[in-house]
Amino acid sequence: MSNIIPNMRDLKPRREEDKPINIIKKCQMENRPVLIAGPMVRYSKLPFRQLLRNYNVDIVYSPMILAREFVRNKQARISDFTTNNDDRSLIVQLGVNNVTDLLRCVEMIHPYVDGIGLNCGCPIKEQVREGIGAALMNNKELVSQMVFAVKEKWGDKICIETKIRVHDDINETIEFVKMVEDAGVDFITVHGRTKNTRSSQPVNLDKIKKIKEIARVPIIANGDCFTIDDVSKIQNFTNCDGVMAVRGILNNPALFAGYEKCPWGAIEKFWDYSTSYGLQFKLIQHHLSCMMEGLIKRKLHIELNECSDLISLLEWFDNNFELKRPGDKGFGLGVSVPIRENRSNLANL
Repeated sequence: MSNIIPNMRDLKPRREEDKPINIIKKCQMENRPVLIAGPMVRYSKLPFRQLLRNYNVDIVYSPMILAREFVRNKQARISDFTTNNDDRSLIVQLGVNNVTDLLRCVEMIHPYVDGIGLNCGCPIKEQVREGIGAALMNNKELVSQMVFAVKEKWGDKICIETKIRVHDDINETIEFVKMVEDAGVDFITVHGRTKNTRSSQPVNLDKIKKIKEIARVPIIANGDCFTIDDVSKIQNFTNCDGVMAVRGILNNPALFAGYEKCPWGAIEKFWDYSTSYGLQFKLIQHHLSCMMEGLIKRKLHIELNECSDLISLLEWFDNNFELKRPGDKGFGLGVSVPIRENRSNLANL
């Protein structure tokens, strides 16, 4: 298997306690919702996942991986998926529209992850045209066939989830949920918007609540989780087994630890993880831009986004802030932004 996915030879076997369904059960016994960082295209890569594990996240998703490309293309496997022994509990989310590609991809990747997620919610037009993502919400029979095929081959050895959106008619969503439950799905994540609902419109918690009321498997609520107070509000209203944050955790990786905004220590840790593990400059810049949103004034934020390479970005941080490195006293512990004196007039505090 190490020849199928390069650079995985030193990984330890996955553990039963890291299987997502077992974590959900553990959280149920502790009378608390499971806290989940959802999949983000391009942005849920290993350095960011590693950062999140410092801040009370129970389960983290990979970015969506296209199953067909992963199976056929060695370069896709190298670029799309990396992990390490600390990257637990990890669900790999797959974009797939047929049983054959799904089984082949799961065969390759399942020894290196704790769960498999089927993306039935991505509304991006290119994905929908390919019959994946939100397109699957109109094909519950196919989704059920894919879930059943995985369970028939591996049984409880593999934890499988479906991430769905709601329909305009909630009864359609209920039928979808019942069918994938019958196929053997372990749990379901429900995003409370339809595929055509803008993210600027509030998530429909009433529909998520109705799904939870009829479901036989754990239900995770997704949508509009930006603070730890939102976690309580969503969980109390829907009675779901867990809450997933996506956009909120991109801006504030410490959301589940109760921080109102991204703490400075998280930025220092992300610099360390992203440069140690390797991450494309544009992704590093985007992550830092999101995390710094609301922490500094607009002029300084524009300067961050105008940096053209990694060296200039690091120099910009060093010129404007006290950016600690591993080994420095207090590394990764700061909360407020340590603006250098010559730039203090630009702090947004």
